[in-house]
Amino acid sequence: MSTDPDISLSSYDEDQGSKLIRKVKEAPFVPIGMAGFAAIVAYGLYKLKSRGNTKMSVHLIHMRVAAQGFVVGAMTIGMGYSMYREYWAKPKP
Repeated sequence: MSTDPDISLSSYDEDQGSKLIRKVKEAPFVPIGMAGFAAIVAYGLYKLKSRGNTKMSVHLIHMRVAAQGFVVGAMTIGMGYSMYREYWAKPKP
């Protein structure tokens, strides 16, 4: 194993909070997708008591599809935003 003196150890110096903040700034739609997923699951569990005569499995499948749809939508919007920032909004030299 060779050691390269040019390798910076700055990534090892940051704590968990600053690393999380840096990652959120790089990809802001990932935590939005995670929060939406958690909110939909929480709402689905809250509505579990008042589902009427709907079967439990059907209710859970609908909840899963809604949560996955929100996450995929957030990822798609995030990719579109990232592409816009990379290719169209990039300042011309």
